[in-house]
Amino acid sequence: MAWRASVVVCVIAVLACARTPSRDSVSSEDQRLPPGTSRQSLDHDGRQRSYLVHLPPQAASGDPHPVVLNFHGGGGNAQGQEDYSRMDALADEAGFIAVYPEGTGPFGDFLLTWNAGGCCGYARDNAVDDVGFVRALMLDLARATSVDASRIYATGLSNGAMMAYRVAAEAPDLVAAIAPVAGAMQLETFAPGRPIPLLHIHSLDDPRALYNGGLGPPFPLTTSRVDHVPVEAVLSQWQENNGCRSIAEVVETRQGLANAAAPAHTATHLVYPDCAPGGDVELWRLTGAGHVWPGGVPGYLETILGPWTDVIDANREMWGFFERFVLPEAK
Repeated sequence: MAWRASVVVCVIAVLACARTPSRDSVSSEDQRLPPGTSRQSLDHDGRQRSYLVHLPPQAASGDPHPVVLNFHGGGGNAQGQEDYSRMDALADEAGFIAVYPEGTGPFGDFLLTWNAGGCCGYARDNAVDDVGFVRALMLDLARATSVDASRIYATGLSNGAMMAYRVAAEAPDLVAAIAPVAGAMQLETFAPGRPIPLLHIHSLDDPRALYNGGLGPPFPLTTSRVDHVPVEAVLSQWQENNGCRSIAEVVETRQGLANAAAPAHTATHLVYPDCAPGGDVELWRLTGAGHVWPGGVPGYLETILGPWTDVIDANREMWGFFERFVLPEAK
C-alpha cells in the first residue's frame, strides 16, 4: 500500500502540518529535565527517533511521577498531538508527565505513522519496531527524570489509538492501563497474558474510523481506504481477555449543555461487569461527534473529520480512569 494509505484512518491532516517544536531540545546527557516541554532524541533499530516530554511543575521535587504516552494520529506528529489534545494543562494540574512520541515517515517530521499491526502506511510497510521504540523511550525518559514505573499509561488518536492497543497487547509489563480514542485495534495475534484495564472513547458518527467497522472513505485527494475493525468486536476480545461478563451495562449518560458548542451531542458510559481484578473494560460511546479528540482544540478540518465535541473531556475521563490502576507487579 502506498504511504498515503496511512492517513486514511488517522487523520488529523492538519496536524501533519503542525510546526516543528520551537522549544529548546534537551538530550539525556543533560541528566535532569526542567518542568515544561522539551524534545528528546534517541537511536533505536537503526533510526533516530524522538519524542516530546512535558514535565509538570511538581516534577521539580525529584519524586517519581506517572507517565501518559499520547500517540499522534497517522499523518500527524508529536507537536501536533500536544497542541491538539491539550493534555499539558491537565498534566500540570494532576502532576503526571505527558509524553508525545513521534512516528516515522519519508518526509521528515510530516505525515508520520505508527506500525500498529494491520495499519498504517510507511511504518507498517517498513516493519518499524514501534513497540521496541516505546520501550527504549521509557528507558531514555527514566534517565532524564524520575518516573513511577508502576503508573505508565497509553492513549492516542486513530492510528495512535491503534498503537496504544499494540503496546498493551505486546508490552503488558510496561503499561498499567490504556485509553484509545477514535481508533480500534488492528492486531492479528492477541495474547496479552494478563488483564489490562481499557477505556475506549469513540463516536458512533465517526466518519473515518467507522465505529461499526467496514471500509472507510478514501483520504482526500487519494483512493486509499482502510477496512476498520468494529469497536465492539475489539472490546469483546478484551472483555474475554480480562474475564468480564459479555454484556456491558450503561452507568451514565450525558447530553451536551445548552450553552455548549455541541448541545445535541450525547455520551454514554458503558462498563463490562465482573472483570478480573485490575482488568476493567469501559467505553464512552458518543453520538454527533466526528473523528476527534473530545475536548481538544475545536475547528480542525471539520469538513473532513466531522464535528468537534465537548460533550466529554477525553483527558479528564481517561486520567480519572488511569488513576485507579498500577501494574500488578508493583502492588
